Amino acid sequence: MPDIKLSDGKKIPFSKTIDGFEIANKISKSLAKEACLMSVNGKLKDLGFLINSNADVKIITKKDKEGLDVIRHDAAHVLAMAVQELFPKTQVTIGPVIDDGFYYDFSRKEPFTNEDLKKIQIKMEDIVDRNEKTKREVWKRDEAIKHFKDIGEYYKAEIIKDIPSDEEISIYYHGKWHDLCKGPHLPSTGKIGKAFKLTKVAGAYWRGDSKNEMLQRIYGTCWASKKELEEYIKRLEEAEKRDHRKLGKEMDLFHFREESPGAVFWHSKGWSLFQTLIDYMRLKQKNAGYKEINTPEILDKSLWEKSGHWEKFGEHMYTSETPDKKTFAIKPMNCPGCIQVFNQGLKSYRDLPLKLSEFGKVHRYEPSGALHGLLRVRAFTQDDAHIFCTEEQITEECLSVTNLILEIYKDLGFENVLLKYSDRPEKRVGNDKIWDESEKALLEAVKKSKLEYEVNKGEGAFYGPKIEFVLRDAIGRDWQCGTLQVDLNLPERLGASYIARDGSKKIPVMLHRALFGSLERFIGILIEHYAGKLPLWLAPLQAVVLPISPEFDNYAKEIFEQCLKAGINTEVDLKNQKINYKIREYSLSKVPLLLICGQKEAQDKTVTIRKLGSEKQETLLLAQGIKKISEKNKLPLN
Repeated sequence: MPDIKLSDGKKIPFSKTIDGFEIANKISKSLAKEACLMSVNGKLKDLGFLINSNADVKIITKKDKEGLDVIRHDAAHVLAMAVQELFPKTQVTIGPVIDDGFYYDFSRKEPFTNEDLKKIQIKMEDIVDRNEKTKREVWKRDEAIKHFKDIGEYYKAEIIKDIPSDEEISIYYHGKWHDLCKGPHLPSTGKIGKAFKLTKVAGAYWRGDSKNEMLQRIYGTCWASKKELEEYIKRLEEAEKRDHRKLGKEMDLFHFREESPGAVFWHSKGWSLFQTLIDYMRLKQKNAGYKEINTPEILDKSLWEKSGHWEKFGEHMYTSETPDKKTFAIKPMNCPGCIQVFNQGLKSYRDLPLKLSEFGKVHRYEPSGALHGLLRVRAFTQDDAHIFCTEEQITEECLSVTNLILEIYKDLGFENVLLKYSDRPEKRVGNDKIWDESEKALLEAVKKSKLEYEVNKGEGAFYGPKIEFVLRDAIGRDWQCGTLQVDLNLPERLGASYIARDGSKKIPVMLHRALFGSLERFIGILIEHYAGKLPLWLAPLQAVVLPISPEFDNYAKEIFEQCLKAGINTEVDLKNQKINYKIREYSLSKVPLLLICGQKEAQDKTVTIRKLGSEKQETLLLAQGIKKISEKNKLPLN
């Protein structure tokens, strides 16, 4: 009979087969009331799962991440239930949990309207009130396929056909309604609560393939409490105000065109911001011992086959066949090219660690429906670096990279950073011994950083384990930006080696490292984090000189010229418009400083400085004003 070991180490003996409900009740009545599911020997299970041998068990509530995820998963099922109760001929396809909520894809001839969403929301709340009981059944594959075909659920039948033969066909019932699902799920629909809200309808191709039918995707958000839901809705409203696409237009930074989807047309001001970030990063990397290189954007298919990228990323690569029948690919990443630079000339252990950085332009095909301003593009610039080192140097170099990333994020206004450690995925290259060594060294570096971290099982790159750096912005949103990956596979595949201390030839370890990740995406994040009000040193247009009337144009030009000499990115506005109109115009375009001059300023050789977002003004001697601005207009290099 089972002994149940709890997460606090306490053991509870039972005289018979036991389920999660009984275990929760044994611990406390209040826990039993809050229980959502349980973890049995590290695997999530329904509370009704029967345990007949010794096991480690943790009861999970909505306060746990896993608990909130299962609430969101059940909400997706209830969404599908509600849709089919209201619109019976609708087919359901898939409905996963996503960040902050869930969605479900439907096949329906008529488009869902905003009025439909309101009706579906009310019906979902009704299903929660009905507190429909949940139960799980395991069906035979052929019977399941026939059943779903018979009831007109052809997408479900197709999904079942593709499930591996060694996997169970798991069916979950909520009352009479049922769905194909691995689970786990809550004991009943009433456990979901009502802290959910449907947010929008969008199009989505079946299985993400544009050759397939266009489905209708209904999104919803779901939380453990109504307070959290309300806070999230407020964040959404604030996020809408901060949308980088809207601000990018107001600030005249960039635009997109249908002729080149997913590629940015940078305007002068946007390109200035882009280059300022590169200048800053270039200096940080130089001080940290990196050597900058540049590699071709187009490489022969054979190199991508050797590296393993052709098999893994081939469908996302842009290719071209030349008249001599050779196939070339525009690079989706910089790693193979960097190894070719390393391979030039004999390398010794004395040359390691060798840090090679590159601002490399890469291209990856993304479905058109996934593109989203600067945040999801097809052409982007990575602030890549590859560190070639010995196995003994892995932990030290990983710590060095981690410290550099945290320094840079702090300079840019992000101090709340979380680390996510990801180990080997199912589909990977290299042998297990190499993976064991890589994972051990990287995890040691994570622990030595003394930062909060999460473990993402099976989410590593196909060539090695990785750390992801997740930063939190001004309105509480998390963004995965920097990455650090240990790779003992790619150098071997592409013939990289060095001469060891004992004279033998050895394969170097390669650390893949990106700090911003994509410069385009990071700029989008920066714009939204600061709501367009960028720090002075980052602002593409730092100041505008505004004469109160045309008679002071000459003095305005003098101020303008002095600012340019001091390295302040400045414009002068001599248009014959009212000063208040100009102030509103430049405030909307988020210019940090307005330098105003009139009769008194011209007589006294002063300048009146007005900061963005403030109605207060400061009048200083022109030389003092320029000196004060110049002191704040410096790259934050420590």
